Amino acid sequence: MSDVTDPEQCSTMAEVRAGVDDVDRRIVALIARRFGYMNAAARIKLDRDAVRDEWRKADVKAKVDAAAAAAGIDRALMSRLYEDLIETSIAHELGVFDRTRG
Repeated sequence: MSDVTDPEQCSTMAEVRAGVDDVDRRIVALIARRFGYMNAAARIKLDRDAVRDEWRKADVKAKVDAAAAAAGIDRALMSRLYEDLIETSIAHELGVFDRTRG
């Protein structure tokens, strides 16, 4: 665990920047893990048409919206971020599917 100051306790910009840098490293690691699941999905799905699943996309966005509301953060922002993340994930999964089945 790093020596990062909680946001409420920050008293210097150095502490703020260290906290932001720590959060960014964690976000990158989590996104890498999420893409690992996209790789698994590409391996498991038998049909390329199953990669784009609009029901699942709507389900993920609804869960993110609920989590954003519960966290008190901008729901529209999270919707935009996740729209891009999901579409990028689908493109990635399609690429993996094609490379491993081609």
